Amino acid sequence: MPVLVRFAPGSMARVILLALLLVSGLLATLPVEAMQAADAVAPAQAPTATEPATDAPPPDDIRGRFDFTFGRVAARLAELAAKLPLLLVALLIVAFAAWLGGFVSRRLHLLRLRTDNPYMDALIRNVLRALLVLSGVLIALELLQATALVSAVLGSAGVIGLVLGFAFKDIAENYVAGVLLSLRQPFAPGDHVVIDGNEGKVVALHSRSTLLMTLDGNELRLPNALVFKAIILNYSRNPKRRFDFAVTIDVGQSIHRAQSLGLEQVCRIEGLLSDPGPSWSVQEFAPTGIVLRFFGWIDQRHSDLGKVRSEAIRMVKAAYARAGIEGPRTTYHLLTARDESRGAEVRGDAEPVLGTDADTSVNRDIDAQLAEAQQAADGGANLLERGPDAR
Repeated sequence: MPVLVRFAPGSMARVILLALLLVSGLLATLPVEAMQAADAVAPAQAPTATEPATDAPPPDDIRGRFDFTFGRVAARLAELAAKLPLLLVALLIVAFAAWLGGFVSRRLHLLRLRTDNPYMDALIRNVLRALLVLSGVLIALELLQATALVSAVLGSAGVIGLVLGFAFKDIAENYVAGVLLSLRQPFAPGDHVVIDGNEGKVVALHSRSTLLMTLDGNELRLPNALVFKAIILNYSRNPKRRFDFAVTIDVGQSIHRAQSLGLEQVCRIEGLLSDPGPSWSVQEFAPTGIVLRFFGWIDQRHSDLGKVRSEAIRMVKAAYARAGIEGPRTTYHLLTARDESRGAEVRGDAEPVLGTDADTSVNRDIDAQLAEAQQAADGGANLLERGPDAR
């Protein structure tokens, strides 16, 4: 059954280039083989008038030069026609190697080389295809007895590669960084990250760049070398995320009442986690007001951080308005001497003196998540871990 070999446009161009390389190698070997054949068959035979001497110097007249040139061209064409079947066999070997490279690279699972990383799969596929095609080219050159051309090509490729290495240093650096990022995988598609101050969601990791979609819907492309060296903040690696917001009340309001009412409203929000539970703190006590800060945790897989935070602020503000808890005043009150003689007035809603049974224990909300992250961390010893003899 005949086998139909199909090539993509890019692969067809590479096959044509390899064919030209084989033809040039064959043409480079023709003069040497022609001289060797002439020496073996008739070493003492002088060239006749009808057979121009290919090694003799060209005559001085114009007609003699034309005859000499056409004679050399005819001799080379005759040698090429004699070796045409061998050249066709060499081209078939290269074409078969190119087809075999594509066939094997598309079936990595049969070789047990397939990984869960599509980027590494593409890299292994390209390396296998290149090795098989290179093997076919070497076999074809050996068949044409043009292996001397390989040394010349490799020597030239070394010099050209050195020049191109300096010229395309950034491209090579981005490509190597892409391979290392693919192996390490500090983020996954869809993760919410901040890379070197650029915030967005990961779209894809390409060979030379990382594609992000900003929260505004714009496409952001970062070089892999920059991503590899930058500080990466990944919001999506841990599904639990904390939100917080601040509320400022008047200095004359009861802190205990405000925090109790605020926590009650925060706990009523849908999507709030009970472990870790919500908390609060007094952030600042200033002449203009008392700043209270509330904290809560959500599961990012089921709740949106911005929506939950917005709803929490709305509910606390509405509850304070119903309870008569005022915010900071923007007006100043002047006390006259008559007011000072009366003494300081005590507000009716002043906060009662409480005991010292407030919770001041260490916050362990992060510790459990930190332990899970340390157990799931892959690769390398922890350089922060002390040995048994460390003090």
